[in-house]
Amino acid sequence: MFTFDPKQILSVTMILFAIIDILGTVPIIVDLRRRVGHIESEKASVAVLVLMIMFLFVGEQLLNIIGLDIPSFAIAGSLVIFIIAMEMILGIRFFKEEVSNTASIVPLAFPLIAGAGTMTTLLSLKSQYATQNIIVGIILNTMFVYLVLKNVKYLEKLFGENGIGILRKAFGVILLAIAIKLFRSNTHL
Repeated sequence: MFTFDPKQILSVTMILFAIIDILGTVPIIVDLRRRVGHIESEKASVAVLVLMIMFLFVGEQLLNIIGLDIPSFAIAGSLVIFIIAMEMILGIRFFKEEVSNTASIVPLAFPLIAGAGTMTTLLSLKSQYATQNIIVGIILNTMFVYLVLKNVKYLEKLFGENGIGILRKAFGVILLAIAIKLFRSNTHL
């Protein structure tokens, strides 16, 4: 029988909140919205929810089918996060500009919100917490992601142009540190 453990739910929710770091991605979301015109918060949130729950159940098997181990997946994700962080810090575009009406899914839902760090974390959580508690943590985080995405225009006005610039640089450094930590924890150097 499924029993919900509030302590596990709180732990999972806080771990996922730190990894997803939706508040830290506000400058990226603002920039993305400026480039593509509109972010569909409902579509992005549903994609995040589906991706995370799907990966929770079939992630390890999926990686095994294509011949990847979790550390390799995490290192690849850390390199993508590293490049995004360098874009934020240096103000240089490394990724080719693609104007797409699907920006709500790629790159926003995946790999920005539900990326390699989040997916690797889900696999780690699976070994420590009950599945139903992880699912509740995923749902709570997705609701918060939705609220941030829905209010990104308000947040942009609140922070202003200079504030967004400062946040972009500061969170770029944090994202860079997360990328390096993810890389280091998955290499055997």
